[in-house]
Order: sequence, then structure tokens, then C-alpha cells
Amino acid sequence: MIYLRNASLSDAGRILDIYRYYVEHTAVSFECEAPSLEEFTARMQGIMETFPYIVICEDDRTEGYAYAKPFVGREGYRWSCETSIYLDRTAHRRGLGRRLYEALEEALRAMGVLNMYARIAYPEKEDEWLTTNSADFHAHLGFVKAGEYHKCAYKFGRWYNMICMEKEIGAHSGKPVFLPYRECGHSFLRPAQ
Repeated sequence: MIYLRNASLSDAGRILDIYRYYVEHTAVSFECEAPSLEEFTARMQGIMETFPYIVICEDDRTEGYAYAKPFVGREGYRWSCETSIYLDRTAHRRGLGRRLYEALEEALRAMGVLNMYARIAYPEKEDEWLTTNSADFHAHLGFVKAGEYHKCAYKFGRWYNMICMEKEIGAHSGKPVFLPYRECGHSFLRPAQ
């Protein structure tokens, strides 16, 4: 059975295991060393104070996670957020990423968020560390390219680009309302569709 739920801090170890693979074996993340469990747990806690942090499970095993965090961090940007998603390296091409991102988008709409942004590692030429899969995935879900930084990150002896992709998920009319995730009345304790 596949289901979505809000992450808890007790998930930090498994979520870090998923993320560690991308840090150590890919250029998807430009972190060069995986954070400690304590640091990763603190990151999660900071995000969960205001934004959703969601996991997708299959038969009680966490197969991936997605979250949003503040975009830029100034009050005038509160209707925009930056998103991240990671799947266990064995869980790709099964629709789990789409389910996670659709659930994240639903939660963000409930909060009053209008814009989703993703910063994505992007190769000038695909190699063994980085492909265009993440950008292609986001485009498939309705994100459009908003900009590109050239040769801004160095990892595994190579320079990589970063693209910014965006998706509008709400109408930009009237005075917007924003509610922290804990206050918006939204929950993910149900099976994934």
C-alpha cells in the first residue's frame, strides 16, 4: 500500500539516508558532504515550523520526501516558496514523485501560496553525475524555466549550471492570505491516489 503522510522528526534518519545518496553519488545536490543527523533534524524542524514536509511510504517504508521552504525569506515573498523532492534511488519511474509533488502543491494552495520555485542542478552536457531528469520531471508537472546560472557550482571536478523553474498555483488577485501549514487545517494521513 502506498500512502502519504506528514513527516515527523523521527523520520530524519531514513530521509537523510535517501538524501545522502544524492550528496555522495550525484551532482543533483551541490552539498559535498552529507549533513550529520543532528544538523539534518534541525533543518527539518525549521522547515516544519511553517511549511509542509511530506513523505511517501510503501508498506511502511519511506520511499521519498518533498518539502517547501521560504523563498528568499522576506515577508513580501511569503506567497512564494522553494520546493525540494528526493526519492530513494530504487523508487524512480513508479509515479511516486508525481504523487509527492501533487500533494505538496495541494498543501501549499491550502496555505495561500501562489508560486512554487525549484532550483535545479543542470549540466551543460549530461554525465555520470548529473542528467536533465530533474528538470524534465519538473517540466512534466507544469514548471517552466525562469532563468539559469552558468557554471555556478563545482563538484566531482566539473562545473555545473543551475536553472530556476517556476509554477504558478494560484490567482494573483485581491489581497493574498497566508497561513502557516500547521494552521491551515490540511493533512496527508490518507492513501496516495
